[in-house]
Amino acid sequence: MFNIRQKIVTVTLNPCIDKTMKVNGFCEGGLNRVEEVRSDAGGKGINVAKVLKYFNAEVLATGIMGKQGSDVLVSEITERKIEHRFLTVPGITRTNYKLYNKVTKQITEINEPGFNVSEKEKEGFLSLLKEQLGNTEILVLSGSVAPGISTDIYKELTTLAKAKGIRTVLDAEGERFQKGLEAVPFAVKPNLYEMELYIGRKISGMNDLLLCGETIIKQGIELLAVSMGADGAVFMTKDERYYVKPPAVQCRSTVGAGDSMVAAIAYGLSQKMSIKETACLATAAGTVTATKEGTQVCSLPEVTDFLEKLLVESL
Repeated sequence: MFNIRQKIVTVTLNPCIDKTMKVNGFCEGGLNRVEEVRSDAGGKGINVAKVLKYFNAEVLATGIMGKQGSDVLVSEITERKIEHRFLTVPGITRTNYKLYNKVTKQITEINEPGFNVSEKEKEGFLSLLKEQLGNTEILVLSGSVAPGISTDIYKELTTLAKAKGIRTVLDAEGERFQKGLEAVPFAVKPNLYEMELYIGRKISGMNDLLLCGETIIKQGIELLAVSMGADGAVFMTKDERYYVKPPAVQCRSTVGAGDSMVAAIAYGLSQKMSIKETACLATAAGTVTATKEGTQVCSLPEVTDFLEKLLVESL
């Protein structure tokens, strides 16, 4: 089941340093003392690469990073033995703050915008990416983009990948998701909120979700995965539909849960797993990551051990 190795490339166009701080209660407008703090290399594509490395997949992380702060990112990525090829441009790699209130168990996120990218620098990245696609099976496009990069970038990258016979997995929101769909990526993984943004209204129940999902599948998308947090996820193709429900767990942080699902989807595709197997692996991966603190992610043994706890329903 887990014996085929294929190159997966992840793209991060606005990486960050995730700084997680724990406070014992939070006083808005007052003094708050941090009890614990940790910093991790972040950005959705980098998080996906972390999980894939834990899954023993052949993965390469690429993208653009600001020169100031890039040493922190490169150091951690290198330490994790993740192959990487980033274009470094002038500017400061952003810091994203995760404030975890130990009393309420809630996380408040404050994300910086990131460095500016010129058209020339974007073209430099495209040249870099093209060099990496020779033996690539799957391209993962996820997360926000740095200021200066057009919202149609994922459409452009999907088109580029498809011309080379590479399957793409898209995880984005808003215009990046909408325009990315125009290029018909192989798989997309919006969460429920992102689906509602796309259709322009609230989704009322499972039947409504399936109807909305059908509009995406009919565009030529091979796999649609809609994550719904603790309520599980729905996976759809033109022929199959599955609802996968995890058991209740103690959620310590949702940061990276969606990225873990994306990683598992890419892994399942690379391993030629069935849609049902991929759906279970992805749901388990997201749930296991949610039980971890800060921006820590799941490992393959943890995920495989968790599979038997899932409820799977064919819709």
